[in-house]
Amino acid sequence: MIAIQLPDGSKRQFEAPVTVAQVAASIGTGLAKAALAGRVDGKLVDTSHLIAQDAQLAIITDKDADGLEVIRHSTAHLLAYAVKELFPEAQVTIGPVIENGFYYDFSYKRPFTPDDLAAIEKKMGELAKKDEAVVRRVLPRDEAVAYFKGIGEAYKAEIIASIPSNEEVSLYREGAFEDLCRGPHVPSTGKLKHFKLMKVAGAYWRGDHNNEQLQRIYGTAWASKDDLQKYLTMLEEAEKRDHRKIGKELDLFHIDEHSPGTVFWHPKGWTVWQEVEQYMRRVYRENGYLEVKGPQIIDKSLWEKTGHWDKYRENMFTTESEKRDYALKPMNCPGHILIFKQGIKSYRDLPLRFGEFGQCHRNEPTGGLHGIMRVRGFTQDDGHIFCTEDMIQGEVTAFTTLLQKVYKDFGFTEILYKLSTRPEKRIGSEESWDKAEAALAEGLKASGCEFEYLPGEGAFYGPKIEYTLKDALGRQWQCGTIQVDPNLPERLDAEFVGEDGSRHRPIMLHRAIVGSLERFIGILIEQHAGALPTWLAPTQVVVANITDAQADYVQEIVKSLQKQGLRVAADLRNEKITYKIREHSLQKVPYILVVGDKEKANGAVAVRARGNQDLGVMPLESFIAKLSEDIANKV
Repeated sequence: MIAIQLPDGSKRQFEAPVTVAQVAASIGTGLAKAALAGRVDGKLVDTSHLIAQDAQLAIITDKDADGLEVIRHSTAHLLAYAVKELFPEAQVTIGPVIENGFYYDFSYKRPFTPDDLAAIEKKMGELAKKDEAVVRRVLPRDEAVAYFKGIGEAYKAEIIASIPSNEEVSLYREGAFEDLCRGPHVPSTGKLKHFKLMKVAGAYWRGDHNNEQLQRIYGTAWASKDDLQKYLTMLEEAEKRDHRKIGKELDLFHIDEHSPGTVFWHPKGWTVWQEVEQYMRRVYRENGYLEVKGPQIIDKSLWEKTGHWDKYRENMFTTESEKRDYALKPMNCPGHILIFKQGIKSYRDLPLRFGEFGQCHRNEPTGGLHGIMRVRGFTQDDGHIFCTEDMIQGEVTAFTTLLQKVYKDFGFTEILYKLSTRPEKRIGSEESWDKAEAALAEGLKASGCEFEYLPGEGAFYGPKIEYTLKDALGRQWQCGTIQVDPNLPERLDAEFVGEDGSRHRPIMLHRAIVGSLERFIGILIEQHAGALPTWLAPTQVVVANITDAQADYVQEIVKSLQKQGLRVAADLRNEKITYKIREHSLQKVPYILVVGDKEKANGAVAVRARGNQDLGVMPLESFIAKLSEDIANKV
């Protein structure tokens, strides 16, 4: 007898080997129809998988995260099937699942057009309606290579040829199409109902720009029509909020071909930048950080000692002077250790917290650049804490509490916490890993955070916590981090004198709250759809006159507000007041003050708040008090 234990703890007995689909059918016809895959002893498998011995089994449906993964994976194959039906000469390459969907790369003699994309999506629907069975088979590697060469799929043959010769490979067939894949897949194409093709982009074979450029078709797939529609609606809203579009409309910044991957900040955009930086500078000052500044260019020998030269060289910008090789720094950490090493440090100096708005450069591929979100030159709110093992937990708790306040001030209230633990390949003793992981976990718990473990996702030298924001559209942005690192202090010979009088290695905690300031400002723009909170807005108030008779009064108001440290502009143009109001509303100015003869006579202002709110007429002093309160409370 074979005993199958289900997630609820119940068991089912079978006299002979049984498939996942048969177990589902034994539970009920509803589950049998809904089953997409199974998880046998923790491994995700097809519903056709045969269970030959006692096992734990979970039936996977479209209600499960794994089920959505299987749907997307299978829809990628459906896409390739449709392309081959419509364009038989096209060659298929790879088609993985990505966040919210999938893509598939194709080699074809001409670019796919929007009309092609519509035809492919239509064909996918027709093939799905056929409800063809998806059948798995296994072949020896060499036989699989010969098979794909025989049907003219050179890229697939090349992929399989890179697999060790003693291994077998699995293939999945649906109707006339067969593809290489580990699986699992849905039992039949009829399970694939809610999908949409999104766009075509270029991609190099195996990610190497020296290889042929392929065509990558992106798509999305969901478990229900409602989920698909919600996602498409979110994308429409995201397009309206695109920081590149808003940045141009509000005259904040631009990206120029003369310096790809770097940002040209315009006056209003630089004002936002300065507000973010000065806010973070106050955060440093009020929480025990000492601000430092390291050089941009550092000798190659330091990067060799840290290991970056061997592992990160292709992403570094380099230069040469007087027969010495240098690199523009891609991160600030080594410089902070060099500062730490100046002079003898005692245990009484710890924890020692350094902070820097350090400008870094990384040679990102052109295709990966994205507005100010993904750039080559960026500035980090970079901090490093030098401490002992026993101090880690307290530092993590304090940092997490601080990070929560910062995010709240910027308008983010939902944070996801993830703790990445030791990878298979690592340095250091098990005891040190136990202590570090426990300290991070306890630090989060002490801050009242529920968190998720990411087993094996830590760096080779230490575990880390990732802090991920959820924005107004539900999108996730990983910005903050704190990471335990005993490795760099060891490599660069950093020491402190302990209470026992002997020398010890400090633990280095890498930490960032907003991360790249460029990226964070892009996130802020999209979070607020350009309508930044009053304290961040580049122009907080515009004062507009109705006729020339109020011009002097407008200037008086402007000077009075500027004395309060407010960012204010006068609009004295010979235009209708309705035109002025509309224009400044489109520029998302928080407050527009309108003054006519009556307001001038009474020393008052008519206040219009963003969002077409008429707050009425009030004394200037009352408005200043309201505005000051907004700014102080980060409203």
